[in-house]
Amino acid sequence: MQRLFSAVIVLLCSTAVMAGGQTPGERVAKAMVGEHRSEANIARNMYRHPVETLEFFGLEDGMTVMEIWPGGGWYTEILAPAIRDHGKLVIATWDPAVEGQSEYRYTLPEKMKETFAKYPEVYDQVETVYYSPPESASLGDADSIDMVLTFRNTHGWANAGMAQDVFNEFARVLKPGGVLGVVQHRAAPGTSLEDALKGGYVPEEDVKAFAANAGLVFEESSEINANPKDTKDHPKGVWTLPPTLRLKDVDREKYLAIGESDRMTMRFRKPR
Repeated sequence: MQRLFSAVIVLLCSTAVMAGGQTPGERVAKAMVGEHRSEANIARNMYRHPVETLEFFGLEDGMTVMEIWPGGGWYTEILAPAIRDHGKLVIATWDPAVEGQSEYRYTLPEKMKETFAKYPEVYDQVETVYYSPPESASLGDADSIDMVLTFRNTHGWANAGMAQDVFNEFARVLKPGGVLGVVQHRAAPGTSLEDALKGGYVPEEDVKAFAANAGLVFEESSEINANPKDTKDHPKGVWTLPPTLRLKDVDREKYLAIGESDRMTMRFRKPR
C-alpha cells in the first residue's frame, strides 16, 4: 500500500520531461520509491519531502554533490540513483581509522559498503571519502564541490564544539557559487543554543551564524520540512519522535501522530 501511495506521489510530483531524458526531480521521485529501499524508509518520504527539498537546494545535472555523514543512508538511497550518469555523488562518512568514536560510526559505514555491493546498479558510481574531525578533517580539494548537503547533523557538531570548523570546511571545498543545503531539527524561537542542544534541536540563527562566519551567504529558507505539531519539549528530545521512538511503547501513538521533527531547510551559497 505504501509503495502504491508513493507511486501516486511520483506521478503528481514529476515535472516536464526535458528533451533526451528525465529531469533531476523526476529521477528523485523515481528513486525515492525504488526497489532497493525498505518499506520503512519509503514511509518516511511523507516527512522528508525529497523531491521538493532537493529542488529547493537546486540539484542540477552535471553537479558534483557531497552528502556529509549520511548515517544509515536514507538520502543516499535517493541521491545515488538520481545522480548516477548525470553527475557525481560523494559521501563523506566517518573514518574507520580514527579511534575512540561511537560504535555506530564504525558499523554504519560497513553496512553501507554491504548495501553498495548488493545494489551495484544503484551505487556503482558513488565515491566515498572519510571525515572524522579533528583527526580526519579534510573533505577534499578546495573549490571542488558544487553542492554540499547535510541532513540532521548540525546538532551533533554543535554538541561536540566543532560546528564552526565543519562549516568552514564546507566553505573551503565548495566551488565559488556552490550551494550548502541544510536540513536540521529546529529549536523554538528564543531558545538558546545550549538549551536547544539538550533535545537535539538547533536555533535557526545559530546555523546562519555558522555559515556566515565561514563566508557563506544565506539565500533562502523553506517550510518544506516544517512540522507545527512538534512542541519540541519531549522527554527524550527529538529522539522521542519517529523514527527513533526512544520511549518505545510509552505514548507511542501520541508521538506517531506528531510525526518526525520540525525542521529548518536552508540554502546558503559561496560567493563567486
